[in-house]
Amino acid sequence: MPKNRITYFILTILTIILGLLSRHFKFIPLFIGDILWASMIYFIMRFLFINKPVRFNVIASLIFCFAIEFSQLYKAPWINDLRRTLFGRLVLGEGFLWSDLLCYVIGIGMGVVIDLNLKKNSRSL
Repeated sequence: MPKNRITYFILTILTIILGLLSRHFKFIPLFIGDILWASMIYFIMRFLFINKPVRFNVIASLIFCFAIEFSQLYKAPWINDLRRTLFGRLVLGEGFLWSDLLCYVIGIGMGVVIDLNLKKNSRSL
């Protein structure tokens, strides 16, 4: 089952929904959205690189997430204008935080755990 792109597409959509809901309810800490964003990136990488090993997807996801976070240190007017849009805020973020890097590691780790559990469960069927 997890070698199926549809599975990763569904996981991506579910993670997006959870992430948007986490921003809607004020009692949910903001860092939960960062964790879910990183999980979504992992599922997208699995969707795109389905035949690559998990390790490749973990590294690719970490590089992508960290690059986006470090890009927030770049403050040119054009990218700041982009970050003020909903799309820019959701994809590029608004400000650099070291704690976000930890959230990304946790989120990708959660994605791996879900991925490996799906593999294990599909083998036992």
